[in-house]
Amino acid sequence: MKRASLVVPCYNERATIGLLLEAILHQEFPLDDLEVIIVDGMSTDGTREAVAAFAEAHPELSVSVVDNPERVIPAALNRAIEAARGEVIIRLDAHSIPAADYVERCLSTLQETGAANVGGLWEIRPGSSTWIARAIASAAAHPLGAGDARYRIHGEAGEVDTVPFGAFRREWIERVGPFDERLLTNEDYEFNVRLRQAGGKIWFDPRIRSIYFARGTLSDLARQYARYGYWKARMLRRYPHTLRWRQALPPLFVLTTLTLGLAGTFVPWARLLLAVQWGAYSLVTLSAGLLLAVRRRDPALVLGFPLAVWIMHLTWGGAFLWGLVSLTAKAAESAE
Repeated sequence: MKRASLVVPCYNERATIGLLLEAILHQEFPLDDLEVIIVDGMSTDGTREAVAAFAEAHPELSVSVVDNPERVIPAALNRAIEAARGEVIIRLDAHSIPAADYVERCLSTLQETGAANVGGLWEIRPGSSTWIARAIASAAAHPLGAGDARYRIHGEAGEVDTVPFGAFRREWIERVGPFDERLLTNEDYEFNVRLRQAGGKIWFDPRIRSIYFARGTLSDLARQYARYGYWKARMLRRYPHTLRWRQALPPLFVLTTLTLGLAGTFVPWARLLLAVQWGAYSLVTLSAGLLLAVRRRDPALVLGFPLAVWIMHLTWGGAFLWGLVSLTAKAAESAE
């Protein structure tokens, strides 16, 4: 039995998988007590070959690959957990680089707090060297883009509703069950809901640190946040009480925009309210971009930051509403 199993879902991650494996290799933790399980969605870009080459070059670290033909993250996590031999399961991402003390911090925090799941702080970096990638990374770590999520904006240690990635003892999986493979996204949040319902604590510790590479283009960002919003709506069908203010504001903003836009074709005051809403929103986001650009001496953030924030809010909020509409339509069909 290993002390810890690192599980990593991935698909076509040749550009970053080597950085992750190097960071794991240099953990301040006995490699004999550690194993790495890469759950690959049948990559076609050479990811598997890169992992195999790394494993051959570093036999001191146990690295194995498990197939995930479904290419679904919760399925990947469940297949990894089935193959894992560790007492503690630590999830990582192929877009991440854990700090040298990451594994040790996870295990010590689990021991000190008695929590069911622990996680830490993301240091969000650009996914490429472009100006828009820098803007996206800045937005993802700003309260306008992340709300009050401590793991993105920094914060004190304590209980939270969710943490990124997560480290948990195997016994909790046996208690609450595996990840829900019907949820293509938000599977970790849903898992944490069940942990809390079973009496477990979700604990954030800012000393647990990792680098996370944000999306590099606005189109990738839009797809990511649309996926988040749609599947959040799906999850809320079972757990409506888990909706937080940071998650409710984008769909409310989109809904208000649509309502006022439609009403504006008939009543002038609706057009005025819509102009006020978007004027205030633009002022806040553009001002935040300007302040950030001055602070970081990066002029690209003046425009790039608000663009990234707008994409996050509109795609998340729009997809969330679409998820609710599709669920309602499906429920109506089932009732007939």
